[in-house]
Amino acid sequence: MSATDKAKNKVEDLAGKAKEAVGKATGDRSTEAEGKTDQTKSDLKGAGEKVKDALRD
Repeated sequence: MSATDKAKNKVEDLAGKAKEAVGKATGDRSTEAEGKTDQTKSDLKGAGEKVKDALRD
């Protein structure tokens, strides 16, 4: 996994956490759900990159 990919995934994860927090604070369930979705996508991308790295070795 390249450093760029790691950074992009981390940014997406942090943005998702921020969205989730804003959604909770404002009572906006849609924004909260979007934040959780963004975090999940980031986690899946990270897992996919780890699998690719493992297959390369």
